[in-house]
Amino acid sequence: MNTPCMRAAALAVSTLVGANVCAQSNITIYGVVDAATAYASNQGGKSTTYMRSGSLSASKIGFQGVEDLGGDLKALFLLENGFESDTGAQSSASALFNRQAYVGLQSAAYGTVTAGRQYTPYYLLVGSLASSNVLTGATGAHPGDIDGLDTTVRISNSVTYSMPAWRGLQASAQYGFGEAADGNAVGSSFSAAVKYSTSPAEFALGYLKLKNGQNGAGWSDNASGSFGISALNQGYASAESITFIAASARYTMGKWMVGANASNVQYQAGSRSAFRDTAIFNTAGLISSYQLTPQWFLSAGYSDTFASHANGIADRARYRQLSFEQNYALSKRTAIYLIEARQLARGQTLGQDGAIVNAVASVGDSQNGTPSSNGGQTVVMVGLKHSF
Repeated sequence: MNTPCMRAAALAVSTLVGANVCAQSNITIYGVVDAATAYASNQGGKSTTYMRSGSLSASKIGFQGVEDLGGDLKALFLLENGFESDTGAQSSASALFNRQAYVGLQSAAYGTVTAGRQYTPYYLLVGSLASSNVLTGATGAHPGDIDGLDTTVRISNSVTYSMPAWRGLQASAQYGFGEAADGNAVGSSFSAAVKYSTSPAEFALGYLKLKNGQNGAGWSDNASGSFGISALNQGYASAESITFIAASARYTMGKWMVGANASNVQYQAGSRSAFRDTAIFNTAGLISSYQLTPQWFLSAGYSDTFASHANGIADRARYRQLSFEQNYALSKRTAIYLIEARQLARGQTLGQDGAIVNAVASVGDSQNGTPSSNGGQTVVMVGLKHSF
């Protein structure tokens, strides 16, 4: 029986279902699979050839969604997991979405607020113009990623506000909650950065402060933010706090791009630190790239990192690194690449136990756990990257 009441009810149900479908999120699945054969001239005293995942771009899979809430408001989320393409294992055994995991609200008029595990404004605005973005973090990041301008710094329990872009100006601020029982200041973090783009030039300035958690032996796992630990800074992992300040600039002329960057990193000692004086690492870098053909992309970078005289060190450490990349695009999503870097280290720094040791080379951030046994290290990698 098809009564007017039944027809009206059916129309109402179909209208509600249609409205619900229209309101569903627009979800995108994306990722990168990157595998390379790598050669290192010295890892602990021996040359090594091995397989490595994510040498040009980190191997990852992500889920990103946006829902239009009406008016000027949208809901958004992002979940991103890193994995090792050579073994299939997760990059972090303890976290499924170790790279990013956040949810937020976005307004074209008022900006964006996100909460969860995120990159810092310091990295997103300043790092986007630095060497690791032009080359790759594996061999192009400043030694040991000492200044956090690659992706080694991520902040958990964080809230970020980003203003709407205005006449080429971007600005963002973030606070990471320490969530410690004796106060959120323990293990907390704060970052702020600005970026100005006026073709053909771009400029960025950023700040990041990380506070240690309740751990005197090293950097606490309970701190909201972590950082790259290498042979450069392992003697300062027990710092009470770390301050990062960096600036970067680029200028693009047709197929050419040239850029410069500088950073200052300070490890502040606390009562439970294994060192007593503030340790400072300053880095200056130059980058350049050239789009030789639609398929061939070439880039190069040089950096000079030097530490301060502190903690009984008279001959301060210095690290000089030269990096290259040659990238051939087989398609918009697939590329073959070759990357090379050579680093020289001189002087002295603090070892893991706080004793003074000779500085050793550690190229980019790919050798953080496998430094050279002396002051020289050469790394060459050839790989294939596919994006989806």
